[in-house]
Amino acid sequence: MLAAWDVVGNPSSVHQAGRAARRVLEDAREALAVRFGGRPNGLIFTSGGTEADALAMHALGAGRRVIVSAIEHDAIRAAVPEATVLPVRPDGVADLDALDAILDEDVPSLVCLMLANNETGVVQPVVEAAAICRAHAALLHVDAVQGAGRIPVDLTALGAHSIALSSHKLGGPAGIGALLLASDAPFASPLIAGGGQELRRRGGTQPVALAAGFAAAAAVRDDPATLAPLRDAAEAAAVAAGAVVIAGTAPRLPNTTCLALPGIRADAQVIALDLEGIAVSAGAACSSGKVVASHVLQAMGLGSLAGEAIRVSLPWNAAAADVEAFAAAYLRTAARLRPALASRAA
Repeated sequence: MLAAWDVVGNPSSVHQAGRAARRVLEDAREALAVRFGGRPNGLIFTSGGTEADALAMHALGAGRRVIVSAIEHDAIRAAVPEATVLPVRPDGVADLDALDAILDEDVPSLVCLMLANNETGVVQPVVEAAAICRAHAALLHVDAVQGAGRIPVDLTALGAHSIALSSHKLGGPAGIGALLLASDAPFASPLIAGGGQELRRRGGTQPVALAAGFAAAAAVRDDPATLAPLRDAAEAAAVAAGAVVIAGTAPRLPNTTCLALPGIRADAQVIALDLEGIAVSAGAACSSGKVVASHVLQAMGLGSLAGEAIRVSLPWNAAAADVEAFAAAYLRTAARLRPALASRAA
């Protein structure tokens, strides 16, 4: 990124400086497209995962009924608030029988099913969903933001028509993401009109240095074997302190766990752990300022636990010492908050 910041040309300009910037940009585009199983001319740079999702809804969903799973990120839910909702099972996995029943070849549809949930870490059966969608002539968009860098992500292998990606989830710079389109994905119109950038699919001068950083971060391979044992150790310590692991039996990301402490509000846990130097969130990280029960956990039918669960995510470079610090802080927090619960009950 430091080297790319020295390339000061506009990548849309034809002069020498512009061509140099274009070379950096296109090298990043090719690296990212290959990394995630697509074609360079199918990759559209965006400002992040939220815009990539919104662009997919706009460009692929035009003239189609939109179906979204009940656990989708707000980037999807807010883009199409009138969408048909696909239910999930109590373990947080999408109900594919319901999807098969909802789809109708005579009604053009766009289905949105995330690769992995950002709160519970539950990995969704996207390959199976893609087969159902294609059998009904429906399109499938996959929000792969949470899964990329943690489990293998390949657009072609998934069978989807598009996937959304975000740089900062991979350890890259914030402020850039991408929508990767399959060769048979339609594209109605850009969400942001302007110049001819991104093959006229997204207006605005591209951030060359951010694109270079995005590609560099994505070059790091997925290594779930490293993080899964650390996640399991964190969960074991939390369970010993009285916590419940949400969706613990479902296939999940190796770095993410959702822990509920019965009777203790999630926001109280977040504050108490923050005072211990541990940063967690209640619900989606980008919604952690809102004191409301998670729509994801409500969709799973968890009742009061939906307002008593926190999300814990291990970064790519987490070590055993980090988990030990979390375990000790969680034990102290649970011991401190449970007497408060007892006094309220009395």
